[in-house]
Amino acid sequence: MMRALWSAATGMLAKQLDMDVIANNLANLNSAGFKKSRVDFQDLMYQTIRSAGSTVAQGSRVPTGIQVGLGTRAAAIQKVFSQGDFIQTENPLDLVIEGDGFFQVLLPDGSTAYTRTGAFKVDSEGRVVTSDGFVMEPELIVPATAIDISIGTDGTVTVQTAGENTPTELGQIQLARFLNPGGLTSIGRNLYKPTAASGDPAVGTPGLEGIGTIAQKFLEMSNVKVVEEMVNMIIAQRAYEVNSKAIQTSDEMLAVANNLRR
Repeated sequence: MMRALWSAATGMLAKQLDMDVIANNLANLNSAGFKKSRVDFQDLMYQTIRSAGSTVAQGSRVPTGIQVGLGTRAAAIQKVFSQGDFIQTENPLDLVIEGDGFFQVLLPDGSTAYTRTGAFKVDSEGRVVTSDGFVMEPELIVPATAIDISIGTDGTVTVQTAGENTPTELGQIQLARFLNPGGLTSIGRNLYKPTAASGDPAVGTPGLEGIGTIAQKFLEMSNVKVVEEMVNMIIAQRAYEVNSKAIQTSDEMLAVANNLRR
């Protein structure tokens, strides 16, 4: 069987995966805080027919060998944590991180997840939560008498309550950063969990030790660029077509050999 059939098949599978990733990027174009993904490819093993430097007649050695590649595969799907564009919302609980860092939220199982999406709300108990009701860590409780919320660039949260002239400090938002954010695992809802590849989170005050600052009444949008994804889509489609053509050509060559007569 011709190697080209199987090599081209791996190329089609690889580009199909590439299209899946591109489609997910475009589907989340308007997801606040979403980070696009990118597929990294690598070649497969090679079949060595003759090694480079092997000895031939009279002790001379061949300068190059003969190796035939057997296709391609996806090596990694990496999250790209570049900064997305900011939009002004005038909502006091819409927050963006200018620079490196993640908000911390408490999941129902008691574990901590991390997100760049700063669209927070207040639940019936006054707790600051995500759109899915996950509580921000450390916990902040807004009193029912609060008429204004102010959040500083260092994460300090103060509220103005009815009947009081002096603002009350509720607490401080702490951010987490990772040595290798690309090693985080996505669990959906724009949430991430740490892995051995990402390392443990370094939690600290916004604006200190390399952690970004917080801006209130803004949201970070997706970092997906439509033009870039459309170009990637065209490249993936053409590569898929070329690999399918290689399979078709290999099949025609096999047909010619099968129809040989003495």
